[in-house]
Amino acid sequence: MPIDIDQFMCRTDNFGALVRDRQSGETALVDAPEERAILDAVERTGWTPTLILTTHHHGDHVEANLALKKRFGLKIVGPAKEADRIPGIDETVDGGSVLRFGEQEIRVLSTPGHTRGHVSYHLPEAKVVFAADTLFSLGCGRLFEGTPAMMWQSMRTLSALPPDTSVHCGHEYTQANARFALTVDPDNAALKARAREVDRLRADQMPTLPTTIGRELETNPFLRPHDPGIRRTLGMEDASDEEVFAEIRKRKDNF
Repeated sequence: MPIDIDQFMCRTDNFGALVRDRQSGETALVDAPEERAILDAVERTGWTPTLILTTHHHGDHVEANLALKKRFGLKIVGPAKEADRIPGIDETVDGGSVLRFGEQEIRVLSTPGHTRGHVSYHLPEAKVVFAADTLFSLGCGRLFEGTPAMMWQSMRTLSALPPDTSVHCGHEYTQANARFALTVDPDNAALKARAREVDRLRADQMPTLPTTIGRELETNPFLRPHDPGIRRTLGMEDASDEEVFAEIRKRKDNF
């Protein structure tokens, strides 16, 4: 892989990520949930960030923006649709934008639903996507601002990435997501195996991420509204994929 990634915990269940381009040594931070945890990661790795890639405006993703900007003089990039809510933003992007990061190309994907301007960052050569609070392992983000139609389109955008794409998400939610996923996809052998693996990892206080697009296509019900078994479980054999997705999201909200 042409990049190195240091994934670490912030706050109670947020993930932070330092991303280093091996050839140039340039380092980016994906979101800024908590200053202390990020400074600890910088000290541990020796990687000094020059860039923050902001996915969306929620406080648990931008809380440390200004403090880190003051300390490191770094540039903050974030979605144009949320620019007025992202502290210290210097450059705006939207779906289709392309950034240079050392020797890497970063393609910005529009992935609204959780918020209306949420973006994800895809590094195609490194086969990595940072999906923050759009796609979780075995789940997806709550629809705080967007609609089911928006989020379903975002699921389609991410699921179209190559199956071996590594997925980094914004939170450690996999164990709770697995418990819900089994209620709507109870006969999925791959999901059952993943749920057992997640239980083992969490019992050892190990992270369940990153995952991959291929693994999520096999196990994540939010990417599988076309599946006949899920449709039978929901009693929605003749519904559209978007309608099935919306029902799964509704049930998760009330789980």
